Amino acid sequence: MSDLVVRPARPDELERVGRITVAAYDADGYLVRPDGGYDDVYASSLADAAGRAASSVVLAAVEAGEVVGTVTWCPPGSGLRQQAVHDHQGELRMLAVDPAVRGRGVGAALLDACLDSARAQGLTEVVLCSLPEMRAAHRLYAARGFERRPDLDWSPLPDVLLWGFGLRLTAG
Repeated sequence: MSDLVVRPARPDELERVGRITVAAYDADGYLVRPDGGYDDVYASSLADAAGRAASSVVLAAVEAGEVVGTVTWCPPGSGLRQQAVHDHQGELRMLAVDPAVRGRGVGAALLDACLDSARAQGLTEVVLCSLPEMRAAHRLYAARGFERRPDLDWSPLPDVLLWGFGLRLTAG
């Protein structure tokens, strides 16, 4: 992936970013509710990259001119922060890689871009939440030093548990 670039998504890319986010979650079954139905409400939220871009930084991983992955970076001041409640914290959400290009380092590049942004902004911690079954994501987070933070666990809906993770950043 030598020509992979991570940068803020352009307005004309936001629809594609939304489609990739939905496709990534759907490919792993994360849009199927416990009762077996499809979660149209959450899928709609994932598809709304333009809405996220209004109050956060939507990053796009671009290879050969094509968006292949995305993450939503929520620095202090972002209206989408859920876990980051202190000014020294940043949060990332909705990390998604086009299922057709998984395993090529796109997710790692997106995560690294968020960590670089956090350090450049002088933040000392990055937090996130994840479904317990998102094991591939957990391995990626652990490889970058994130630790499981049960104190950040929460339930956005009665039948959904999200696990919290955090990474303390050091100067330099």
